[in-house]
Amino acid sequence: MKYYLIAGEASGDLHGSNLIKGLKAKDPECSLRFWGGDLMASAAGMPPVVHYREGAVMGFTEVLKHAGKLLGNIKRCKQDIETWKPDAVILIDYPGFNFKIAEFAHGRGFKVFYYIAPKVWASREGRIKKLKKYIDRLFIVFPFEIPYFASKGIDAVYCGNPLVDAIEDSVAMTESRKDFLARNGLEDLPYIAMLAGSRKGEIDTMMPVLTEFARKMHDNPKYSGYRFIIAGAPSRSMKDYAPYLGKESYIKILFGQTQSIVKNAEAAVINSGTASLEAVLLGTPQVVGYILGNRLTYWIGKMIVKSRFISLGNLIADRLVFRELIQDECNADALAEEIRRLMEDREYRNEMLAGYASIRQLLGGGGASAAVAEAMVRELGRQ
Repeated sequence: MKYYLIAGEASGDLHGSNLIKGLKAKDPECSLRFWGGDLMASAAGMPPVVHYREGAVMGFTEVLKHAGKLLGNIKRCKQDIETWKPDAVILIDYPGFNFKIAEFAHGRGFKVFYYIAPKVWASREGRIKKLKKYIDRLFIVFPFEIPYFASKGIDAVYCGNPLVDAIEDSVAMTESRKDFLARNGLEDLPYIAMLAGSRKGEIDTMMPVLTEFARKMHDNPKYSGYRFIIAGAPSRSMKDYAPYLGKESYIKILFGQTQSIVKNAEAAVINSGTASLEAVLLGTPQVVGYILGNRLTYWIGKMIVKSRFISLGNLIADRLVFRELIQDECNADALAEEIRRLMEDREYRNEMLAGYASIRQLLGGGGASAAVAEAMVRELGRQ
């Protein structure tokens, strides 16, 4: 079979890479073509048609700003699918782009699978009509989505959450803290992890707050011996972070090691997204800080989004297991106050970790990526 996969950001690249491994195991003779990143390229043994760093934007005003480029990519993708003629088009999250491809692929008679459903339970519920019209099978990754999509008349497939596999198979779970520090030439000192996000706009917005947070913490005698390690996004380079970094020796940046950085940290400040759920599975106490740089985008989003929480872990638990500091609440003072509480209040820290255990239980065990791949292969076999 021929599979055409499309992922538009770092989390999609991660899950797409594991799905590719599953497809190759279940269908050894398969052919692959994809839009994604370095992880998918490694799993497939070939480069992507287009790397996701070329099109990863977010927010209403940001999408408008880059509309020409996005439209060009959509046209290119349609032409490539038409030429290659896959047995299945597999769309991974990234709804703004992927819904347009879904409509096209469905109209041309290609089988369309959607893996990791768009978050219609949080906003833009009208997209459910498109899921019903253009998608042959929806594969979901959160337990709370099972009753939601069933109530909307969609027979979705749930095989567990692929992030469980990604964490269990990661270097972070097998390498000791001592070896991690030694491999990166780091002193054996406690540190706080800082994740600014994977998109350029997120980095530009969060980095000034994170570096100011680190300075405030370091100025406190109790934390003057701590280090603050920035997890550089896999699709970014030093030039994205350099404008916000001074000469402070206590602030470091490492690339391509996000899970190890989070796993070995005393606590983490995380810009929401998949990384906040990774912190849950890795067992590192966290506070989520999230700022949309454009206030118009934030205002529009606030009017549309129905969800009580922005972080996947809290959504799965259906309660506030860890704090979310959003927009004006996300500042250096507030972040420092929360991290200090996590470090100094043992009962508060343990309560969060107990919440983590309940989230892990709700997600279930491993094997999700292989199970989804098997379900896709089986679905194509019914044609």
